[in-house]
Amino acid sequence: MDEAALRKQLSDKIASVESIDRGYLEVLEYAYHSKREIDIEIEQPEFTSVCPLTGLPDFGQIIIRYTPDEKIIELKSLKYYLLQYRNVGIFYEHVVNRILEDLVAMVEPKQMEIKGVFTPRGGITTTVVARYPGG
Repeated sequence: MDEAALRKQLSDKIASVESIDRGYLEVLEYAYHSKREIDIEIEQPEFTSVCPLTGLPDFGQIIIRYTPDEKIIELKSLKYYLLQYRNVGIFYEHVVNRILEDLVAMVEPKQMEIKGVFTPRGGITTTVVARYPGG
């Protein structure tokens, strides 16, 4: 199979970003919100998505840091939410922004940061950070 045929075969299996459903995310009440502020860090060391240009898999680590207000994310739902990206064609820079937008919409935190640390591709390692509120 030549390279063009392989690219076509791979790209035919790429899911669109619109297939990501934030409805998988569930939130829980943070019972201590009126007593103290906490910082939460969640790591997903086996994140995968797909390069939208080549159809090849991208691997990385997603690190979520946030200060909750009244809600916290339920972890099992987060796991299933992140699994949706497995066949989605999306650039690294867009992944972290999309995750940030979806989590902020559901959790309504005081602040949140999403960091994507992606494995080398072609000798280049990429780290992308998005923050809410920006700054």
